[in-house]
Amino acid sequence: MPNPSTATIWEDFMNFKRRLLLSAIAVTVSGAMPLMASAADLIAIITPGHDNPFFKAEADGADARAKELGYETLVLVHDDDANKQAELIDSAIAAGAKAIILDNAGADASVAAVQKAKDAGIPSFLIDREITKSGVAVSQIVSNNYQGAQLGAEEFVKLMGEEGEYAELVGKESDTNAKIRSSGYHDIIDQYPDLKMVAQQSANWSQTEAYTIMETVLQANPNIKGVISGNDTMAMGAWAALEAAGRTDVIVVGFDGSNDVRDSILKGGIKATVLQPAYRQAQLAVEQADQYIKTGSTGLEEKQLMDCVLVNGDNAGKLETFALSE
Repeated sequence: MPNPSTATIWEDFMNFKRRLLLSAIAVTVSGAMPLMASAADLIAIITPGHDNPFFKAEADGADARAKELGYETLVLVHDDDANKQAELIDSAIAAGAKAIILDNAGADASVAAVQKAKDAGIPSFLIDREITKSGVAVSQIVSNNYQGAQLGAEEFVKLMGEEGEYAELVGKESDTNAKIRSSGYHDIIDQYPDLKMVAQQSANWSQTEAYTIMETVLQANPNIKGVISGNDTMAMGAWAALEAAGRTDVIVVGFDGSNDVRDSILKGGIKATVLQPAYRQAQLAVEQADQYIKTGSTGLEEKQLMDCVLVNGDNAGKLETFALSE
């Protein structure tokens, strides 16, 4: 059974499948070809769970833009489960989707499912996370995670005064972004010999796991001065644990640009984050899908990078739903 945070989406998906089945039965009984009229205008949007506001923003951005362009949408979540993702892509194929917008469930594990969609004549437009094979998806639109991580690391070093013990919370190990961000962090931080990493652990992008890990790290390292996190959700978990322990002196820097971290920054809690434009990224994927459906080409390279922006006390007030206002 799906978890409660995705129950409504799962119910919508099941209702959609029932409508497909009933339509096929009705048309078959009438003796006509079993085709769905709406399938010609359908775009499937598949992301990780919407309990993470970043993925919710992706889905909302893609859904809104697709509807503006006149498409029906099927919004689904794979919960970072590659097997579930494969089933959802099979369903999108069966529904006759004209395109798939996908934030995938693993760089290696997703290749076969995207290839299957391509073989069925359905183009995929990836957002946020890359896959390890080129030429399978039409577009891979991702944030410049390395550039963003370096921005975050430079701010972290400055806030730390170039010295002290720190911990790193790493994202899901199967996610390419987790490795790229960590590499970007260390290419900056490791230049400062007085900054000492006393703990490095994956919290799988989870706030709950980050909270638990932070409790353990604090117990083992009472002199810790900073925490750098692979995403905002883990940063929020770490900050909650630090608050509970009375350690609000510890410097925390995240990555994503969520409203939750914005609010924490404005209250003097978490010190900084790195914004990646999730909402706009998803809209671009839909726009490229629309162009491809109509012309057979996007006119662009497959892999496209979008630069990230540092968010701190100076500009946090301009941040709203993974976008900075002018």
